[in-house]
Amino acid sequence: MADILVSLRSLMSSYNPPLHALIVPSEDYHQSEYVSARDKRREFVSGFTGSAGLALITMNDALLWTDGRYFLQALQELKGEWKLMRIGEDPPLEVWMADFALVNPDLGSTNLALIIWSLDFGTLFCNKNLPHDAAIGVDSWCVSIEAAQRWERAFAKKQQKLVQTSANLVDEVWKNRPPAEINPVVLHPIEFTGQSVADKLKDLREKLVHEKARGIIITALDEVAWLYNIRGSDISYSPVVQAFAIVTTNSAFLYVDNKKVSSEVSIMKYLDFVYSSLKESGIELRDYSAEMAQKEAEGQIDLIWADPRSCCYALYSKLKSDKVFMQQSPLALAKALKNPVELDGLKKAHVRDGAAVVQYFAWLDKQMQEIYGASGYFLEAEGGNKKKNSESMKLTEVTASDKLESFRASKEHFRGLSFPTISSVGPNAAIIHYSPEAETCAELDPDSIYLCDSGGQYLDGTTDITRTVHFGKPSVHEKACYTAVLKGHIALGNARFPNGTNGNTLDILARMPLWKYGLDYRHGTGHGVGSYLNVHEGPHLISFRPQAQLVPIQASMTATDEPGYYEDEKFGIRLENVLIVKEADTKFNFGDKGYLAFEHITWAPYQTKMIDLSLLTTEEIDWLNSYHSRCRDILTPYLDEYELAWLKKATEAV
Repeated sequence: MADILVSLRSLMSSYNPPLHALIVPSEDYHQSEYVSARDKRREFVSGFTGSAGLALITMNDALLWTDGRYFLQALQELKGEWKLMRIGEDPPLEVWMADFALVNPDLGSTNLALIIWSLDFGTLFCNKNLPHDAAIGVDSWCVSIEAAQRWERAFAKKQQKLVQTSANLVDEVWKNRPPAEINPVVLHPIEFTGQSVADKLKDLREKLVHEKARGIIITALDEVAWLYNIRGSDISYSPVVQAFAIVTTNSAFLYVDNKKVSSEVSIMKYLDFVYSSLKESGIELRDYSAEMAQKEAEGQIDLIWADPRSCCYALYSKLKSDKVFMQQSPLALAKALKNPVELDGLKKAHVRDGAAVVQYFAWLDKQMQEIYGASGYFLEAEGGNKKKNSESMKLTEVTASDKLESFRASKEHFRGLSFPTISSVGPNAAIIHYSPEAETCAELDPDSIYLCDSGGQYLDGTTDITRTVHFGKPSVHEKACYTAVLKGHIALGNARFPNGTNGNTLDILARMPLWKYGLDYRHGTGHGVGSYLNVHEGPHLISFRPQAQLVPIQASMTATDEPGYYEDEKFGIRLENVLIVKEADTKFNFGDKGYLAFEHITWAPYQTKMIDLSLLTTEEIDWLNSYHSRCRDILTPYLDEYELAWLKKATEAV
């Protein structure tokens, strides 16, 4: 990493104008959460592999901002001069840039950044981190309009300026950067989408007319895929195609590498069909090029719609600001509100996925007993940490997760995982988004908690489930923590609330049982899930973060329910189901608002030996028994004799 920083700083100093700092975002040209190998620039410069983070390189510092999901992981992965900046605890990037220090020798020196960074104290203070007229570089294709404008406003107060670099400086020092993959575009049939491209374009154009906009720039990959009913494999775990789209009131364009829809990809007949189908839907194909999309956008002389959170700043900066309608893309909400076909597909996908998870834990339970002498999933006993077989028979976090993937792969419509499986034992489970590697991962331990967060991509839906188990004797404290997490999980899943309620309001329901003991967790509680699309889908979420206030929870949305608790260097606990939002049948209807409720569509048992039943209410026990009964009924047709016997025992009434 040191050589990379030296090379970047050399480019920064020779740039015109010389750059005092370089921002390296995690995102690609489409503001994606998960990016292709060639777009992992922040990972390349910092060594941090998490999906969220922002790197800043100055002549003297190398800083990495990330959120609470990744604090432990970042501490382990950042080396050399890299320093972790904890979002929510440390000053954000724009505050750090303008940090001041006292320079009067009679007063000494102290950091007052968080108090006086926005005030002008004349010569008594000087910028401690960057000069007052600093030039801060960024590749504006990799940053959203919203972020860039926020930085520009903050920097301008201190005469600092954001510089859009003519090329990505990281790319210039990245030797052996992975090439762009050429994967075919795949049509997603209406039997899974439930709505034609023509109908989606009609709905979108009605929204354009309503807002008096001539067209819209669509850069979010899942929105492009959803609108045009296409899928791909350009990014691991997300079945999307790297493409831009522009839709006007009378035209529609798709900017995609023409090799992905031509005979050069070796499946000529199918791609000819894709090409003709897109054309029949009124979609004009253009070659994938940021510059091409930019020129098309520049050519729009009337008002054009751009989502400030997903559209890159490079596109926006070439347009006349008074000709840009800045508002969340209408496709974000349209995609989140699942139609009946999508809802039915999601339910079916989760049944098959639940069967795979049950098969996995039944298999793992047997293996832990046979290899390690563990007491197993159902019994509690210590001292099972003695292997009965050879070293070659050991189970690791990776070999275990590979087995889980094989169970999923046997299911109808399976197309891959929806994110890297978080297969984590003991202290690793405390790393919220831990990703095990074959060379360094831990061996499974019957005397430690095992957390498994995983999901699959199926043609009819995307899944996401977390279960936490123990194959030995959990401690009283571990049981109490697990039970508090379960109580929060049940409370949120059973919530009834009026229309207009947002996820920020609901988030507290999952935390209250933990708060009772002075415990909490550093991540959000829920996110939307796509229909054979991104596993993390907005625009809604259930979280303590302010953005959860922006979009209310609405009927036919999906949302995860995933509270957790983590003790550094010891263990982690998380429980997660996917929910569907539906209209609630309430006795009254105060204010004629209408009320909503959740429906669980994830099916896999909770480990009852991890539960302190004395901490559950009668209502919570009734819910648990009812849920387990439904698990039995729903999953029975998918299991063999051994697996079914295991499930029946795992779902016995308590």
